[in-house]
Amino acid sequence: MAEPRARHRARGALYFQQLDLQNLLVAFGDNVNPSTSSSLPLTISVLDEILHDFILETCHAAALCASYSRRQKIKVDDFKWALRKDEKLLGRVLEVMWKERNMKEERRVMDFDSVGKEGVGDLAGIAEAGGAGAEARKKGKKKRKRADGGEGARNGLNISEGVGGVYGT
Repeated sequence: MAEPRARHRARGALYFQQLDLQNLLVAFGDNVNPSTSSSLPLTISVLDEILHDFILETCHAAALCASYSRRQKIKVDDFKWALRKDEKLLGRVLEVMWKERNMKEERRVMDFDSVGKEGVGDLAGIAEAGGAGAEARKKGKKKRKRADGGEGARNGLNISEGVGGVYGT
């Protein structure tokens, strides 16, 4: 399926990062030896083009499926339909979706607020038993009282006495 509108790309520019493409090549059996140089630039550019074309064609097929269903938005089911002929790829996509759904469910079930609070309470108890708790409380900041009995200085002005105040002229 051809793209409806051709996109201009600078010569030699990659759609994906070179390090990601090299890691993909290593995952599929490229040489990992650090003494040799990285993968050939031509190999990287061809892999970049193949990946880009595959993603575009898959998205266009999903958009076509959505348009047949008289929808303007693409859903996950449209991608499943577009990948239905490749059983391995569809199986991998479904597996990743299943894992993601399970992780979301486990995050929702797990109570992160209570995790670790038991340890904090134990440490506070140990600190108080050692006498560190009292010293820490003594080092806290205290409010200073002004000479006129106010709670704190606000640029030398007492609000109840107007602009001049006690310290004013």
